[in-house]
Amino acid sequence: MNWEFMAEYLPLYQKAAWLTLRIGAAGVAGAFVVGLICAVIQYEKILILRRIAAVYIELSRNTPLLVQLFFLYYGLPKIGISTDAAACGVAGLTFLGGSYMAEALRSGFEAVSRVQTESALSLGMDKRQTMQYVVLPQAFSTSVPAIMANVIFLLKETSVFSAISIMDLMFTAKDLIGLYYKTTESLFLLVVFYLFILLPVSLLGSLLERRLRYAGFGA
Repeated sequence: MNWEFMAEYLPLYQKAAWLTLRIGAAGVAGAFVVGLICAVIQYEKILILRRIAAVYIELSRNTPLLVQLFFLYYGLPKIGISTDAAACGVAGLTFLGGSYMAEALRSGFEAVSRVQTESALSLGMDKRQTMQYVVLPQAFSTSVPAIMANVIFLLKETSVFSAISIMDLMFTAKDLIGLYYKTTESLFLLVVFYLFILLPVSLLGSLLERRLRYAGFGA
């Protein structure tokens, strides 16, 4: 193990890690918003939108992220839509993750008893208030394990961004291996930085799940 080599290129990995984290965080946030919208549409059984959401979910879940990124980065310019690599990465994660988030949240919505919804309506709440104060908090707390699993999954999927020339962690490792043939050192740093990104997310998810259950939600 060449420690001098790793120390020399550590700043390069740090820069790549921040880029990976920024794109990953933006993609996860977008995926959660898209997933929430799709889950609400399915829960409320809005006929036409429900079918559109179902088609989107099946299309997204049954195509690889790499294919989606190729379509965004190489396909869209063919029809006159200019794209940026980082924007394509965020859009790809949002498109892929939205379907997984939708299914995770949908299961949470379905876990909320209809009796609670009927009770809220009978007390004078409208549909928006019922969703905001009764259904959504319980659905979210029930879905936390699945949501956090999807967050970790999406952050790991950032490893394919190197295919569209984003200088993320994987791109940096492959570049150094190709230039200096330091495979062991480059991959070791790659693993370490992915652990730095993913372990806190995993611990945060476990903490959030315990706190929500202690508060009485999702039990």
